[in-house]
Amino acid sequence: MKSKYNIITICGPTASGKTNLAVKLASEFNGEIISGDSRQVYKGMDIGTGKDLKEYSTAKGNVPYHLIDIALPAEEYNLYRYIQDFNHAFNSIISKKHIPFLTGGSGLYIEAALKGYSLPEAPVNEDLRREMESLSKDELELILKNESEKIYMKTDKSSSRRIIRGIEIARYAKSDTIKKQNTLTPLVIGINPPRDELLKKIKKRLNERLDEGMVQEVETLLDSGITFDRLIKLGLEYRYCALYLRGDITIDMMKEQLNIAINRFSKRQMTWFKGMERRGLKIHWIKNAIYEEARDIINREFML
Repeated sequence: MKSKYNIITICGPTASGKTNLAVKLASEFNGEIISGDSRQVYKGMDIGTGKDLKEYSTAKGNVPYHLIDIALPAEEYNLYRYIQDFNHAFNSIISKKHIPFLTGGSGLYIEAALKGYSLPEAPVNEDLRREMESLSKDELELILKNESEKIYMKTDKSSSRRIIRGIEIARYAKSDTIKKQNTLTPLVIGINPPRDELLKKIKKRLNERLDEGMVQEVETLLDSGITFDRLIKLGLEYRYCALYLRGDITIDMMKEQLNIAINRFSKRQMTWFKGMERRGLKIHWIKNAIYEEARDIINREFML
């Protein structure tokens, strides 16, 4: 009997073990991984984004992965491109009668992909950008929400620049021109570890990444021509390592401030995933990335 689902999603905050779990499950259930991480698309950004590509090698063989290392760090990879790339990967996987496993921590990308929407490739509107540049984020969010509830929900509102881009898209096409491309029926498994345990894992992983050469990775990016401003825009690990290398903060300040920033980021991730539930995506929650628990959910829900 055919399953009512056509994709399995493993989501959760940073350092929750979702990638390792997804790879184990994909290996067991004849699957392939689609990354749901907005920064793992970039080449040369390995340690800071936690690609951990060695995890894709299992006792049963290598698990194929998609949407990792597909863009250069200097490029502005965005939600529009991600949805196009996601749909291509999804169709490629199901054409082989394999199961797509979408996993990552970028809630905006994951939700937009699972809801099957494509965004119109709206052209840059310089007049609108000049008109909006003096407005506050709150004012911009209100404008975007009034323009289109659908695009508002799919827009990354972390910066004024991204909100203005959302307004451009909304005014160019209006919400009724957003068309569904793939009909997805996802089985979503969410990892929600106890907060104190997660904070310990975040700190431990940060120290491990520093030991692995994360600062040196950022130095290599700078040597390749990536600017400080670009690295700061890329956020978190790249932002704070760049500030340290530029001499704005000490190494100890970098570690402390970065740890705090990642902790806050993990909280925002969980807020987004809980919001996905309120917006209609059912999530089967597990406390930790325990293989047996996730496997049992798939056996019970997916493998009909």
